Amino acid sequence: MGLDDALIFTRVVEHHSFTQAANSLNMQKSTVSRRIVLLEERLGVRLLNRTTRKLRLTEVGAAYYERCRQIMLDFAEAEQAVMQLQQEPSGLLRITAAVEFGQQFLGRVLGEFMRQYPSITAEVELTSRNVDPVEEGVDIVILVGQPQDSTLVARKLFEARCRLCASPAYLAAHGTPTCSEDLAQHRAILLQRDASRYWPLLDDTIACERVLLCNNITFAREAVLAGAGIAALPNMICELAIREGRLIELLPEAALPTVEVYAIYPSRRFQAMKVKTFLDFLMKSLAEQQARELEPAMAGLLILAT
Repeated sequence: MGLDDALIFTRVVEHHSFTQAANSLNMQKSTVSRRIVLLEERLGVRLLNRTTRKLRLTEVGAAYYERCRQIMLDFAEAEQAVMQLQQEPSGLLRITAAVEFGQQFLGRVLGEFMRQYPSITAEVELTSRNVDPVEEGVDIVILVGQPQDSTLVARKLFEARCRLCASPAYLAAHGTPTCSEDLAQHRAILLQRDASRYWPLLDDTIACERVLLCNNITFAREAVLAGAGIAALPNMICELAIREGRLIELLPEAALPTVEVYAIYPSRRFQAMKVKTFLDFLMKSLAEQQARELEPAMAGLLILAT
């Protein structure tokens, strides 16, 4: 109530009239008059000398008005600053992202975004751990796989098709599988999300000899390149190596799972302009990636979310 009374008081002083102050505040004149009386009673001082023709500040009233006027100016400035944040992306943008997505794509996109919006600063953590954006004060979490927390907003960015890959050296030593059943005789490199006794095929249950289990796609690719075994790798990780002949795609007709990537954030209501603008920029960049060859390793990677 104190801030409301200060606003009413400053309007009365500035308009030199209870009637005009009431009109500016969309209030009844009687309500404005009563609130001033109550304010004076609460403070225990007389702020205004009233006659039928004019209002005049008392000495205490003049001092009180200067303080109230400054408060109103500060309040208006604070509102303007908040609205400005919603009009032009600015401030600190905190992002956590899956390591591979961050290395292959996010760094360049965020750099372009910051060049376009120089009032943006950023903190980025590339990690495989689970991050709660509310608890840790993170604006956007870029997550590989299905989100688990239904209280957060999840925006699907894309799906990456997986391909079975092996190195020429491995195939020279162990032979090349010609059908999915042949995989039972081959060494499997699996990610923890696929950890099982079977190859990650959608339409076949083929037992595998698991020789390596890891939690990082890039690590798995390097092991495949070194000849340790066969792995199902997302296109974003293996495309360039396949083009260069360092990896061989196996059984291209096999049905493999896709890797889904989501942007997770706390709420759509009153979403900061920096978050909304960056998410839109990220989606646009992902779409444009399909049509250009700036990063051969990412070419053909995406099934964009709609």
